[in-house]
Amino acid sequence: TASTFTFATPNSISFENVTEDVTYLAGDDLKGRGNFSSEIGQAAGYIAKRFKNIGLKNADYLSTHNYLQKYQVTKTSSEKLSVVINGHIIPLENLTVASTANNISWKMPNGIKSNEFTMHNINEGDDFRAAINKLNQQGGEHLVLLHPSHKDLFKRYQHYFKQGITKLDQNKNKKVQGGTVVIALWETSNKVIETLSVSGVNSISNTELTNVIAILPGKTKPEEVVLYSAHYDHLGEKNTEGDNIYNGADDDASGTAAIINIAQYYAKQGNNARTLMFAAFSAEEIGGFGSKFFSQQLDPKTITAMINIEMIGKPSKFGAGTVWMTGMDRSNLGEQLNDVLGKSGKEIYKDPYPEQGLFYRSDNATLARLGVPAHSFSSTQLDKDEHYHQVSDDLSSLNLPSLHKVIEVLAVASQPLVNGTVTPSRIDVNKVKRKGLIF
Repeated sequence: TASTFTFATPNSISFENVTEDVTYLAGDDLKGRGNFSSEIGQAAGYIAKRFKNIGLKNADYLSTHNYLQKYQVTKTSSEKLSVVINGHIIPLENLTVASTANNISWKMPNGIKSNEFTMHNINEGDDFRAAINKLNQQGGEHLVLLHPSHKDLFKRYQHYFKQGITKLDQNKNKKVQGGTVVIALWETSNKVIETLSVSGVNSISNTELTNVIAILPGKTKPEEVVLYSAHYDHLGEKNTEGDNIYNGADDDASGTAAIINIAQYYAKQGNNARTLMFAAFSAEEIGGFGSKFFSQQLDPKTITAMINIEMIGKPSKFGAGTVWMTGMDRSNLGEQLNDVLGKSGKEIYKDPYPEQGLFYRSDNATLARLGVPAHSFSSTQLDKDEHYHQVSDDLSSLNLPSLHKVIEVLAVASQPLVNGTVTPSRIDVNKVKRKGLIF
């Protein structure tokens, strides 16, 4: 059960509205809100309607229409791939590729080093994952000859790459760099490569996705923005027997319901100094492209803080109705929020799962890379949550009183941000890991 603690607030957050919102978004009718599905469009329509009924405004300067911000993603999938070394054809089961290019055609005749690509040997005992991540950060064209001792990890990359590489479509931005990494299992020791050729054909498709964005204009500091966000996409449905819908009740219908009801809370107050922005992002589950596109439509310096709400449907290890935040040491936002809550014996806790790298696993990371004090707020017990990314993440797995209390805590804690009386420190972008250029 939820804590008996209650806030004295001018208008309460409706338990009934929270329940209604999360019930609809996590219902079987939306079939798990999978990206590229028609049902995710229904979810976007529901969120937009709620924003309109609350009285929020359309953010015209963000290229939105009726609260909907549309963008394109590009999916690149390998159709053909061939690697021939010293006349020996590498079997397909020993090859994989991640690429943003239409075609691959590299040759190295007579042992002469080519300028078309760079070749790398990863030997037994080398750190395969670190090496691949480094190439991904660099971009460009790379052939990796991988010692067979890394076969198990290779298979995991192969499975991941086989699904295709999805990227934000940035054809208008000619400066955006991509690249190709071809990985071949090949015993490299004591072998001189005399001839080598790599060829591949990729299929590229474009698909439209949608964010749902709304604002509550500020009264005295309208140029300063407090952003409340959550992702509304999930994993959709799978071709399996029995329950095959990944409802995503906790992940992240709970967070989406939160931003809707926080919007309603502050709209009723009607005295926000700063502009409040509410963003429901798509594509979080496939690479965070919704938040990335959103971040390119505005000046990140205008965002005072980002409160990204991710999986708050179950009690945390600190008790029902409690919440923790990622990256508390990266800005003083947590300290400022706790100054408010401390008066009432509540607090927002530090991320109890630092080994999970959660700061980088939600939409806040995109804005943090631009210096915004952007943090995710959650209550999930990741070390014990048996429902994460499972069909069992449905309404019955939620603790609705705890969910409701967390929303109330976040609304009250962020009141000074809304009033314009506190401004958190910016995040040092040099200490935030960049995303890869290829995958």
